[in-house]
Amino acid sequence: MLKKRIIPCLDIKDGCTVKGVNFEDLKNAGDPVELAKKYEKEGADELVFLDITATIEDRKTFVELVKDIAKELSIPFTVGGGISSVKDVRKLLEAGADKISINSSAVKNPVLISDLAKEFGSQCVVVAIDTKQIGDIDLVHIKGGREATELLTVEWAKEAASRGAGEILLTSMDGDGTKNGFELRITKLVSEAVSIPVIASGGAGTVDDFVQVFNETKATGALAASVFHFNEIGIQDLKNQLKTQKIEVR
Repeated sequence: MLKKRIIPCLDIKDGCTVKGVNFEDLKNAGDPVELAKKYEKEGADELVFLDITATIEDRKTFVELVKDIAKELSIPFTVGGGISSVKDVRKLLEAGADKISINSSAVKNPVLISDLAKEFGSQCVVVAIDTKQIGDIDLVHIKGGREATELLTVEWAKEAASRGAGEILLTSMDGDGTKNGFELRITKLVSEAVSIPVIASGGAGTVDDFVQVFNETKATGALAASVFHFNEIGIQDLKNQLKTQKIEVR
């Protein structure tokens, strides 16, 4: 069984780390390079860096910022935002990223998943899925959560896996920033539907939330932002408490 991973996420806007609620009302949370250094020191297993306005403003992720962060890290580092081609990915990997995350571009052009997996290996390709429950169905959203698609979340996760994705980063828009706990229902559905690792994201507020998502779903990683950025949960303390619950962490 894969050991569980604790993954801080740095949402970047205009070079600063920001955090909001339900993808809105963004607040400044600090310098990404300093936060990256802090999280590695505290025992984070990986980091995710998302340029959250790259797709909306049709910008490319800041390669220079990726270089600055990568210089400070020895843990794996995933980068996303505005990535739409093999060329984009090559630049980011050369800048020091270990993995890349694609969302809107994968939905618009699913063949991109296969192309990237073939070029760089599946282990390098993370498909991020922003999901929201509309009525009684779970729909994939794109463009930073601003646009609903007709894609069903579980079916899209299965297609992404079949096309060569090495991992799914599943963010519940309903839970994002609320600190009410991970959205266990959809995380369970997706993590049981695919054979690749699934990272749960959106809603972490307490240590118990991490315990629940690992005990009640097949998620192999849990991602959070504000509880780490604002020192509400210490990463080492979290890992120690997970171990007392017999949850194996890295």
